[in-house]
Amino acid sequence: MSSQDEQLPAAAAAAEAPEAAAADEGMTWWYRWLCRIAGVIGGMSCAIAGLWNCVTINPLNIAAGVWMMFNAFVLFLCEAPFCCQFIEFANAVAARADRLRAWQKAAFYCSMAVFPVILSLTLTTLLGNAIAFATGVLYGMSALGKKGDAISYARIHQQQKQMDEEKLTGSLEGQAL
Repeated sequence: MSSQDEQLPAAAAAAEAPEAAAADEGMTWWYRWLCRIAGVIGGMSCAIAGLWNCVTINPLNIAAGVWMMFNAFVLFLCEAPFCCQFIEFANAVAARADRLRAWQKAAFYCSMAVFPVILSLTLTTLLGNAIAFATGVLYGMSALGKKGDAISYARIHQQQKQMDEEKLTGSLEGQAL
């Protein structure tokens, strides 16, 4: 059996895992695609700005540019593995990234985008990492969950108000005795 035949069942299992993970998190299909598209656009902006950052003599700018190009590679690898189809481990990394929870992706992408800005605070690093950071924010917002409706909030508020009144009347009765 060749290594390619061994990878086919693993790729089929990996393709089913993201859908199950997204269903568990309550992420709709369009929001999942929005996050993926933002990741690809963020990767492109990191790559272009990172390359532009490397055309300098300042070593911190070069380091930030190299880190931004690394960020672009990671974003492409995690969000659009078809862009890295000639890299052997691309599907395995993408499958592992799809198994991460939304808050873990949010923390990873945001911290990954902040590091070059800390190295070299320039307009190029800010604009280049803004969309990659926004991808992390989108994943973070999905981790927070859906916004509740006004009726359920009013019901919860009413229940809390009743419990507070019961506690207050219970403490007043205890003082009177």
